[in-house]
Amino acid sequence: MTMDAFIIDGVRTPRGRGKKDVGALSGIHPQELMAQTLNHLADKTGLEKSDVDDVVVGCVSQAGEQGACIARNSVLSADWPIEVTGVTLNRFCGSGLQAVNFAALGIMAGQQQVVIGGGVESMSRVPMGSDQAGIDGNNHQLRKKHFQVPQGISADLIATIEGFTRADCDAFAAESQARAAAAVEGGWFDRSLFAVKDPVSGEVVLEKDEHPRPGTTAEALGGLRQAFVKFGAMPIGPNGETMDQIAMARYPDVKAIEHVHTGGNSSGIVDGAAAVLLASGDYAKAHGLKARARIRATATAGAEPIIMLTAPTPASKKALKMAGMNASDIDLWEINEAFATVPLQTMRNLDVDPAKVNVAGGAIALGHPLGATGAMLLQTAVDELERRDLNTALITLCIGGGMGIATIIERV
Repeated sequence: MTMDAFIIDGVRTPRGRGKKDVGALSGIHPQELMAQTLNHLADKTGLEKSDVDDVVVGCVSQAGEQGACIARNSVLSADWPIEVTGVTLNRFCGSGLQAVNFAALGIMAGQQQVVIGGGVESMSRVPMGSDQAGIDGNNHQLRKKHFQVPQGISADLIATIEGFTRADCDAFAAESQARAAAAVEGGWFDRSLFAVKDPVSGEVVLEKDEHPRPGTTAEALGGLRQAFVKFGAMPIGPNGETMDQIAMARYPDVKAIEHVHTGGNSSGIVDGAAAVLLASGDYAKAHGLKARARIRATATAGAEPIIMLTAPTPASKKALKMAGMNASDIDLWEINEAFATVPLQTMRNLDVDPAKVNVAGGAIALGHPLGATGAMLLQTAVDELERRDLNTALITLCIGGGMGIATIIERV
């Protein structure tokens, strides 16, 4: 018998610029970021920490300070009971949402009563590529079958095939900035945000998201240089093929890749952590916890790994089918803005009204702390459903290696 998994509440850090000695969170160890997040969640909900069956944490660059099972070490760093366990997972950019989904699935299966799902990424302290594995694990045998290219090339390939222009991408990015500015000004994130403090001095180091650039215009974005032209021309194939040539060999109808993505219409590099408390109905009732939403369906889907970023569409369709819903039944969408083409393509494929998508801005404006983003998007969806008095939301992210993930939630 399937149980309901209820979302009790969630908290997140502000997103800090992911640049060493520049971003406000760059001086905070990622274990400490996650530990403070766990403690703020417990304080906010009145959670009995010893009741937590597990803490599931997404983290992409599991090396150095983010190695050694950061979930368990964050639980210990937070001074939680040693009986509380933690597990760290990596589904690339979908890790934070996968952590929430795994937490929910344990409850839905009747094996757990109260679980925390979330994520953390300190991109200033543990930059992308710190695990020295590349996206394909540096396996030459795999490369003979699926020679993957950087995601920026994949995003530009999507734009070329779909006919999305540089102007389309810049216009979407400017709208993301405008919506994020309105959300910050209106205090829309305040319910989930907490101020991160220096663990030694106790002084507040960051209270609000640090990455947004209010007032950004499409005209200003149009002056930025394409980010992936040099990558596209880089010879990397076994016979000296460039990255662009490798991508075009898989899509022979494409004669030249239009490089439309820049630092301004792609997701920002940031630091951050998030945590979501999920519980069974019986546990919530017995402990006086008021649920805010429930998980209706979760799904993952795979796609061709060179174009890589197209799987939010099949993942969303799969989740909708499991929930017995159509895309038109969803009130709000959170489609991660890894690159502007990802939500543009997903909206087109699923015939989604742009007014329903990323209503508080997205990763272009706010940043994309890889392992934490999915849990942050889910919190934004819950907050916005309540603020707008709506009922259902679908959260989806593209994922490296050609994967997508989706979760449907419903207010209760």
